[in-house]
Amino acid sequence: MIDTIFAPLEWVISALLFFFHATFSTFLDPKAGITWALSIVGLVIVIRILIIPLFVRQVKSQRNLQLIQPQMKELQKKYAGDREKLGQEMMKLYKDTGTNPLASCFPILLQAPIFFALFRVLQYGISQEKALGYFANHPGLINTAHDAELIGVPLWGYFLGAAETPNPLTTQILTIVLVVFMSATTFLTQRQLMVKNMPADNPMAQQQKILLYVFPVIFAVGGVGFPIGVLIYWSTTNVWSMGQQFYIIRNNPTPGTPAYDAWEKRKRAKNHQKNVLEGDQTPPEVAPPKRQQPKRFSRKDRKK
Repeated sequence: MIDTIFAPLEWVISALLFFFHATFSTFLDPKAGITWALSIVGLVIVIRILIIPLFVRQVKSQRNLQLIQPQMKELQKKYAGDREKLGQEMMKLYKDTGTNPLASCFPILLQAPIFFALFRVLQYGISQEKALGYFANHPGLINTAHDAELIGVPLWGYFLGAAETPNPLTTQILTIVLVVFMSATTFLTQRQLMVKNMPADNPMAQQQKILLYVFPVIFAVGGVGFPIGVLIYWSTTNVWSMGQQFYIIRNNPTPGTPAYDAWEKRKRAKNHQKNVLEGDQTPPEVAPPKRQQPKRFSRKDRKK
């Protein structure tokens, strides 16, 4: 059953790995582990480019969810005793504002099958030298992939199965390094979103704070059972997500957030610089000073 479900994805992934391996082999050793590692990085780049539209929908949905929080709270108070009516009004609010609460999960859900298909190609294909997917047309390449090592560690090696690799200790060390890196990048990506692109009074802040610590722990615990190649894949996609999110937050931030204030400040400075070059010496707009209320004195103080 599993073989039937993942067979098409295994074919696509193995075909992409074959393409990138052939490309990098023009200037790198085809038998080297770095060649296969870079092929996995190339696989990540292709997949992340293909799901950019889903990422844009994810960002838009997250922003809308933050902006409609006051309206959601009003509906919850108004229909506190009628869950059916509350659900109908919430769905109407989502429809009117173009918000899909599940859109934030689309990139992860879409990558999950790819993740497991790559796991099978590495764990059940390359490690056991079985020609899965596109590799069935190139059985000799499976032997090359099986013997390829990255600093003495095969790409199919993993922490719990380190004893099966030529250098068990090196395999465990490299696995730990990649797991720590993968968990750290997951944490930093979530923290970047919370600190810079989330209003301080957002009710979802507590949920995001929980996820900030839960996801890295899940990756850290599960990472000891992932092959080195899968860890390279997930670490690379985390770095891509961090950079992509940084670009979105910097150039299209959510109103009412620290990132939005910084964006407006940069915009004013840029306009001022443009005006100066054109001969206009008008200073950039600044926020008007707050009016200080006069101090109140008691009758005794006034007499003094």
